[in-house]
Amino acid sequence: MEQASCLCKLWNRPESLCKSELKWFFSGRRDRQTSGKVPLYRLTQQLERAKMAILRLEDGTTYTQLSDITRELAPLNIQLNSWPVGDNPEIRELLALDAIDDNQKEQVLQALDGYFRQLSETAGYQSRDLIVLHPDIPNLDTLLSKFDKCHIHADDEVRYIVAGEGIFGFVRPDGSQVEVTVQPEEFINVPANTEHWFYLTAARKVKAVRYFTTTTGWTPEYTDTQVRSGLATV
Repeated sequence: MEQASCLCKLWNRPESLCKSELKWFFSGRRDRQTSGKVPLYRLTQQLERAKMAILRLEDGTTYTQLSDITRELAPLNIQLNSWPVGDNPEIRELLALDAIDDNQKEQVLQALDGYFRQLSETAGYQSRDLIVLHPDIPNLDTLLSKFDKCHIHADDEVRYIVAGEGIFGFVRPDGSQVEVTVQPEEFINVPANTEHWFYLTAARKVKAVRYFTTTTGWTPEYTDTQVRSGLATV
């Protein structure tokens, strides 16, 4: 499957895992216009929505099913859910850009504010913003270095990845470490005082909505735990 190989390189994902996702997503589907062959551009667009979180253990075991990931993260009470961004073509176009200005960020936020209202009503969240990271940002490495070491926060860290992807690492109660690659249209809530770290995949691109009860609660407090990094496939 030549298209699968191309997409695996595009997404920096193991070929065996990428092909299994293709098989899962397109099982029983055919494209009438192409007699069963789906153009690469259309395949990329459709599969972007089909990508799933990836969890990797230190022994190399990899999980992509939400039930398995939920089980492995259960000791930490981490929430991981799928939140669609919708089909508004204007918002989709903005999310496909590397850089967007403040007005465009607010446009994206307003389009997704149904989720914010839910969090405000159920958990008292007061504000939100959209963080946009890409390779052309000056001092990107310096910015990321604040988060790639093991740390905790006084408040929950709540992120909704709307484009790109990022890797969260965690220390479980037994001292083992796991890493989760969070994909577009996935929401993650890391409870307060959970030892964790964050870095980007090789593409070095992410757009994420952050939700706050208070912004001061996100100040990193570094721990002495050494990160056994590189667990996730990047």
